[in-house]
Amino acid sequence: MGRPQEFDEGKALTAASHIFRRYGYGGVSVKTLEAETGLSSGSLYNSFGNKDAVFARVLDHYNETVVKSRIRTHLANPNSLAGLISLFQSLLEEPNDGAFGCLLTNSAIEFAGQDTAARTAIDDGFAAFLTAFKATILAIQDVSEAQADGMSLRLLTYYQGLLVLIRHGHDKASLRATIKDEITAIIGVIDA
Repeated sequence: MGRPQEFDEGKALTAASHIFRRYGYGGVSVKTLEAETGLSSGSLYNSFGNKDAVFARVLDHYNETVVKSRIRTHLANPNSLAGLISLFQSLLEEPNDGAFGCLLTNSAIEFAGQDTAARTAIDDGFAAFLTAFKATILAIQDVSEAQADGMSLRLLTYYQGLLVLIRHGHDKASLRATIKDEITAIIGVIDA
């Protein structure tokens, strides 16, 4: 019988997500993970597995604690165009005026074309946004499922584009000025 886990798994995964978000999978060593999480390499491997497994768990944790939380916070009322706009505007409010971007976005770029556990978790995160966007669109607009799917993909494309520009250091005020107009144009709402 193994020793019981003596650390807060959620805190360790959150700490690891911050470092992966900042430096990417390739830029993070096991020593960096040890320093950021406060865990030894033995504890990391015994609890999560190798670096690939740690990263996949981090992405799953990020989807549960960040992606789904953002969706709940901003799109709790699926009939709210204001919630959709606030979700996009919140991208510009990273703590300490940071610009490290989204772990999903950064990882999608880093793992483009690779079939890994990370890819599955990235796809799951994007699917959560698509589902939430579609529910909001269907509540706001009288459109077909196919139209809502197309609009949802356009929203996700715009969302991800904003995140890339933010990470690149684009002026946040100019990006903020585009949000309401772009969202209303994508979903075809005139009076927002």
